[in-house]
Amino acid sequence: QVNLVESGGGLVQAGGSLRLSCAASGRTFSSYGLGWFRQAPGKERDFVAAKTWGGTGTYYADSVKGRFTISRDNAKNTVYLQMNSLKPEDTAVYYCAARLYGSGQRNVNEYDYWGQGTQVTVSS
Repeated sequence: QVNLVESGGGLVQAGGSLRLSCAASGRTFSSYGLGWFRQAPGKERDFVAAKTWGGTGTYYADSVKGRFTISRDNAKNTVYLQMNSLKPEDTAVYYCAARLYGSGQRNVNEYDYWGQGTQVTVSS
């Protein structure tokens, strides 16, 4: 069992930055692949970024490539999403997710554990 708790969301102007954090419980954090997803009102939950369980693989949605960076700190059981050059279309609830031995999956159905989400609002 893995419990995930996101933090770091908020209101920011277009062009600004935010860093989201997702703290995980459990002793085998390093064995989990981690993902960030987002869901805007009335839309499906979409893939944003993923980090493999070994930490060597990193994957991004085209819409955030070059602006967002996913990273993990296994010593702190935490995964981060650094978001730069934010746009109004980045406004959504952001969720972190975990999958045992995950290898960068992009489908919401492929993750076993989810956080409660954190709101990111980008004003124009």
